[in-house]
Amino acid sequence: MNRTLVIMAKAPRVGSVKTRLAESVPVLAATEFYRCLLNDTIALARELDSAEVAIMCPASDVEDLSREVADRARVVPQTGNGLAAGLTSVFEHFTANGHERVIAFNSDSPHLPASVLETAFERLTTCDLVVGPTHDGGYYLVGAKASHPGLFANDGMGTASALEALRARASDLQLSVSLVDPFYDIDLPSDLTRLEEELRLAPGKAPRTAAWFAEWRRGLAESGSSAGAR
Repeated sequence: MNRTLVIMAKAPRVGSVKTRLAESVPVLAATEFYRCLLNDTIALARELDSAEVAIMCPASDVEDLSREVADRARVVPQTGNGLAAGLTSVFEHFTANGHERVIAFNSDSPHLPASVLETAFERLTTCDLVVGPTHDGGYYLVGAKASHPGLFANDGMGTASALEALRARASDLQLSVSLVDPFYDIDLPSDLTRLEEELRLAPGKAPRTAAWFAEWRRGLAESGSSAGAR
């Protein structure tokens, strides 16, 4: 079916992942949290029929990520640094290899309904670009059937204007764009709270991440009890 799902990931190293959660989650816990998110996201991607699953990451992370994911996904190094370079590398690499429909999405999206990914692939049969908006003005997913030089410029990447900038560049390139359902990233403490509540009601969506939340809350409760005893 020529469908490829590419997870944009980093190696789960202390101090390099989920740093924006530092206000509420200690750095070691945040690293383990990211590891759970990544592994649950891989499991989500592997649920789709007839889709290759791959990971695009900085070249320096390939060895560590290859050990982490074993044979569950092919790990491919990006050319250049940063998210814009990573996304450019995804479509240069995978569409050049003959894949007609390629979707790149975040490594912290295990709670994303698989139906959204299926819809994104379907939309690519009739449009040039499919995008999944986030509620903060960015995007968690982008798909295409070809590489479009200049589509992922650095301006706006990682900001509240990222989606707007992407759509403007797509318009300049005369690309047709379809949007799938909006979703939320896991970047801020409020996102963490929202995900915890979602997984409390449906832990099967992301079992590793749900177990991390349970252990984290247990640790907080034990710390509070110890402090009270003193």
